[in-house]
Amino acid sequence: MPYVLGIDIGSSNTAAAVARRRGTTWTRPEAVPLSAGSPLMPSVLCLVEDGSLRVGEPVTDDGSRTTRDFVHRIGDDVPVLLGGEPCTPQTLTAELAAWVVERVHALEGGAAEAIVLSHPAGWRPYRREVLHRALSDLGLRHVTLLPRTVTVAESHAARGFAGSTAVVYALGGNSFEAALVRRTPRGTYETFGTPQGLDSIGGADFDEALAEHARTVLARELAATGRRGAQAALRGLRAECDRVKRVLTVDLTADVVLTLPSGPARVPVTRAQFEAMIRPTVQATVDLLLRAVRSADLTPAQLDGVLLAGGSTRVPLVTELIGAALAVPVEVEPDAQLTAATGAAMAACQVVSPRPRQTAPARVPAPVSGAGQATLPAPRRAHHTVPGDPPPRPPVRVLPLELPKPSRLALARSRGREG
Repeated sequence: MPYVLGIDIGSSNTAAAVARRRGTTWTRPEAVPLSAGSPLMPSVLCLVEDGSLRVGEPVTDDGSRTTRDFVHRIGDDVPVLLGGEPCTPQTLTAELAAWVVERVHALEGGAAEAIVLSHPAGWRPYRREVLHRALSDLGLRHVTLLPRTVTVAESHAARGFAGSTAVVYALGGNSFEAALVRRTPRGTYETFGTPQGLDSIGGADFDEALAEHARTVLARELAATGRRGAQAALRGLRAECDRVKRVLTVDLTADVVLTLPSGPARVPVTRAQFEAMIRPTVQATVDLLLRAVRSADLTPAQLDGVLLAGGSTRVPLVTELIGAALAVPVEVEPDAQLTAATGAAMAACQVVSPRPRQTAPARVPAPVSGAGQATLPAPRRAHHTVPGDPPPRPPVRVLPLELPKPSRLALARSRGREG
């Protein structure tokens, strides 16, 4: 069945979704199982001894052969050293995208009619261009790049959000971004105002806050086990804190459990305690959200909602502080980690089947000087257009994409958590 593909490569995890064509319509996007049945694959690349590049958790203890969190470095002139070999961040990102394309091709039995890849809203044209070039080098020459805030808005719109102006709040594992979006005359979304973001704030900070609390409470017991015993006990602490963080999104109490030589040690944590630990970090993101709104001289009354994305937005304190700062509806999807990927698939449907232009747009704020935009359907160099309504475009027939060519660092074809 013909399909389109949406990809979201985050700092912590990668997700993908497909929408299938049924006659003249498209099905609701569905997440693709990328890792042992899970829709999320860690955004990690590992160069193994045979020279192949594995996707997912590292298969070696040699940290020099593993790289992660390389997406935010795209456009950086300093290469990433992987097993002693210099690689540009955009090449590594393109390798990961190519792996997703090939995996989905194998699952669907054919090539996608269109691919949309999300990127941070604050990117300038240079970063988009170097990523386009890296994708093209791997045979992916017709990938549409869209700001993540736009794909998030597309996903919320597909689920019933009918507003014309909103602010997107995307909080991932190691990054945060916020930007205003508005509906265009074609019914798609574009960004405006000045996007705000940080590459050093995310759910990993929440995990570390819990881990620091556990280490402090168990300091005496850990010291009694000796250096090696303490290292062994703490090896899985971050993963355990991630579990507890998720539990505290639905329960009021949870225990951080560590295995010591003397037996299991439990550190009880209440939701109130956890929220006190992370409140300064969450408040910093809300302050950036408000700055994004002020960048376009908007008042809260002019917003139709706040659209959330990212697994860390499941923490109740996030919606509480946003609601206190902006008296507008706060929208979050059941699995916020997949919001950007499903929205990218929705946008890919519009690349193949553009929506007709509306005769009169819904309430749209006046253009803001310097505002970035990403209107669908977007040609590769859409970022060079001037702000304003795009000119009418004739129907475009998009041919199925070719499989990417094998790269110099051959991707491993194994399934499961390493790909």
